[in-house]
Amino acid sequence: MSATLALTEQLIARASVTPDDQHCQHLMIERLEAIGFECETIESHGVTNLWAVKRGTGGTGAADGARGKLLVFAGHTDVVPTGPLEQWSSQPFVPTHRDGKLYGRGAADMKASLAGFIVASEEFVAAHPQHRGSIGFLITSDEEGPATDGTVKVVEALQKRGETLDYCIVGEPTSTDTLGDVVKNGRRGSMSGKLVVKGVQGHIAYPHLAKNPVHLLAPALAELVAEKWDDGNEYFPPTTWQVSNLHSGTGASNVIPGHADLLFNFRFSTASTVEGLQSRVHAILDKHNLDYDLTWTVSGLPFLTPRGELSNALEKAIKDETGVAAELSTTGGTSDGRFIARICKQVVEFGPPNGSIHKIDEHIDVAFIEPLKNVYRRVLEQLIA
Repeated sequence: MSATLALTEQLIARASVTPDDQHCQHLMIERLEAIGFECETIESHGVTNLWAVKRGTGGTGAADGARGKLLVFAGHTDVVPTGPLEQWSSQPFVPTHRDGKLYGRGAADMKASLAGFIVASEEFVAAHPQHRGSIGFLITSDEEGPATDGTVKVVEALQKRGETLDYCIVGEPTSTDTLGDVVKNGRRGSMSGKLVVKGVQGHIAYPHLAKNPVHLLAPALAELVAEKWDDGNEYFPPTTWQVSNLHSGTGASNVIPGHADLLFNFRFSTASTVEGLQSRVHAILDKHNLDYDLTWTVSGLPFLTPRGELSNALEKAIKDETGVAAELSTTGGTSDGRFIARICKQVVEFGPPNGSIHKIDEHIDVAFIEPLKNVYRRVLEQLIA
């Protein structure tokens, strides 16, 4: 059994459902400290976070005057709940092999990536004990949950210290059909709205004595659905607006409701701004003379890493290791990359295929585990050796 596979199994065996780390990070710290990392645990409201760094020899004042770059591996030890245990073919926290696949909650999202980070760093340090650049780890147990006490807290702490990152690889499962076919070089932002349109409740037989908020909302809703928010850009598809919930009424068939409640969400690109989208929604609602309250929640801003040193190094590493030509993509949901982008100009995500993540019988092809680690090591060799 390879060192990467063994560590993946050790991590899967720990039932680290958000936000309980179950000492996964302690296991990682033991391995990192053994190769010279300085490790710091940052806790916040029951969430465990790890910031670890091994400085290289190329810092300010080096003989050649060059500054060693800092490459950070980022990820999460927490996993989503298992769902009904009786529907699993094997126990979700007992790593199990069947037909060339390793089964267990977190196998693909993202304990194989964490193991790959660790073993890649161990091999790199052994081969390059005087590496010029620095290696960091930013790990949280709050990525699958609210994400309010995880990576964002570490980023805030690093901001206060004036620490910036040169490169960051987030180990999210980005591949689709085979290892290495997709690399995420950005993510769309997510912004939700809670809209309450006010009417006047009354008897359905006397509509002139009431004011139906559903009827009032309908024309504005049709306009919001039809609105073209932007055209996207080279890296992003057009911004989308979707209704996630619409509720009104008392449940009785003879009562005109007093208000209509609408929940909606934007998934938006760098082609639009929070302020611009909000103002356009308000303009449409005001145009229809609605009496309403609208509260906004921005859960993540879009980020984008154009082609550059990191994406080029990762694409080359994938090609050299697997023979696959990676596609850069910004599809999918949000990730902790949105926080890291505040202190790092080059953030990309790369990990195993994501077809089974969050599902019953989550798994990863065993044949992908060692190449995944090798890709991470190859990037280290290109950028900070």
